[in-house]
This record gives sequence, C-alpha cells and structure tokens, in this order.
Amino acid sequence: MTYNHKHRKRSSSLEAPLMPEVPRGDYFHLLEEKQRLQLKKYLLHRMFLVANIQANMEKKEIAEYYDQAFHSILKHHSGEAVTGLLLIYPTSMLYILESSDRTLRQILLDYLNHERKETEFWIQKMKIVVISHNIPTRVFMHWHVAIVRVPIMYLDDVTQSQSLEEVITDFLTQSHTLALHIFKNFKVGTKGLDDNLHHAAPNLLPPEQIIKYLCKSEKLTDPATFLSMYDKAIDITLDSEVVWPAPSRF
Repeated sequence: MTYNHKHRKRSSSLEAPLMPEVPRGDYFHLLEEKQRLQLKKYLLHRMFLVANIQANMEKKEIAEYYDQAFHSILKHHSGEAVTGLLLIYPTSMLYILESSDRTLRQILLDYLNHERKETEFWIQKMKIVVISHNIPTRVFMHWHVAIVRVPIMYLDDVTQSQSLEEVITDFLTQSHTLALHIFKNFKVGTKGLDDNLHHAAPNLLPPEQIIKYLCKSEKLTDPATFLSMYDKAIDITLDSEVVWPAPSRF
C-alpha cells in the first residue's frame, strides 16, 4: 500500500515578534478611558468663572446669548448639557458651569472668538477661578440666571487685608454654600430663579467687589492662556521606557 504525502512549506526561521505600539496621550484621555469602561459617557467638571460686563446690560439679552451659545455648541459638538448658575451684577458676572470637558472648552472658545472679532465685546476680562475635575454628580439641575440688584455698601475691603488665596477660599466657600442652598430649596422641575436672591440668601452672595478684584488678578488664568495649555500634548517618558537597545517600534 502506497501513501502520498503532501509536503508543507516550513519557514526556515521564526518570525521576530513585533513590538506593541505604545499609544501616546495625556492624563485626561486616561481618565476618559477609565470612565468609559465604567459605562459613563463623559466626565463631568465644574468651572468657576468671573468677568466684567458693560453697565446696564439687560438680563434677557444675557440669558438669550447663553441659551443660543449652549444650543449651538451641543448641536455641533458632542458633550454634556450645561447646568449651573449665572449671577449678573451691575458691572460683572459670576458663572458656575457644570458640563463635560469638550463643552466647557467650547464655551471658552466662544468667548475668545467674540473678543477677537469685536472691538468692544460686552464681556471683558474673563478669568478662570478654579475647575473641579471629574465631579461625581451635578449640584444644579438646570441652567439658572439671576440678577443681583441690591446696592450694598461694603464697610470692610477684604482684598486689602487678605491674600489672593484667602479671598479665593472665601469666595469658593460662599459660592458652594449658595449652590447647595439652591439645590435644597428649588424643586427639580424649577428652571428659573427669581431676582430676589439678595432677600432669600443675602449672606450667600459673593460681593461684587470680590468678583471685580478677581477679574483684575494677574495670577488667575484667562481663557486664552488656559486653552493654550489645554491644547499642548503631554508626552512623558517613563524610566521603564529608557532601555537599551531601544525598541524598534513605538
């Protein structure tokens, strides 16, 4: 009995294993990937802003501006809806914004685009006080806009006796307390605040002189500087990557 054997070609040498490609990214993308694995679509952040405005601005005009801006941003960019608080003083504003990183970035870009195109944009000297990253939940259920009408005479100017760090600490403590007050006293279905916060919570409203002081501070970051740092790639070489001979692929 004869058997026909089929010969198979054998490679004369073993192929060298390919070095795995190491993706380069920044810390934000690492956190974003971790959050994605936890079945959450976006990381949430909370940003505190202050800015000067032109005198005698109407609440309706300001509210409509941000409603249109938020709608346009979410229409053209993926991200979370904006919740938070906008307090309108006679010549300044305080923002507390809660949203995803991409949305907050687009809000800052919107301000910069207007500032560059318009010689006298009605929002001026915007500063970022602080950003809280990866917050577990929102404090605000909606986007609230309110006018602070009360003309208060401030007897003590704390900006003359306290350091910038102390002023910011008091400012954030007061702002957080105000946010919790709104969270506890306004029902989920309530979208708007009235303009009587100075009666309901007079001690929780940061004085306008503090907001204007923060707008003047050169130590706080403006949107242009922040976005410039934001867009720079972070490429860190770990000690474990410094080997010899160097891998053929990265």
